Amino acid sequence: MIEKNQQDGTAPVYRVDKFSVPQEAREEFVARVVETHEVLRRQPGFVRDLLLEQESGPGEFNLVTMVEWQSQDAIDRARPVVRAMHETRGFDPQALMKRLGIRADIANYRRLAD
Repeated sequence: MIEKNQQDGTAPVYRVDKFSVPQEAREEFVARVVETHEVLRRQPGFVRDLLLEQESGPGEFNLVTMVEWQSQDAIDRARPVVRAMHETRGFDPQALMKRLGIRADIANYRRLAD
């Protein structure tokens, strides 16, 4: 069951990005993620974020980011700000991932009701 306030657009949204990052690409990739998250933290509607690195287990993805937003509207407002920052710095995330051989699984999630 999905949270009741999801229908009025006020439910929190969780952006979860999972990455399979080759060891030799880790330092450069993590630096770019940290740079991007510094911008996200200053956006209205940002709640919290995590950058997680796989410690054990057979999972495919070794780096995971999670950003909690107050609503989908907050994500929609943050998106052009991040895009502008990337453009200003000449950074193309898709090109970086292709060059470094990084695979990604990116999606927004909502919490299921308890």
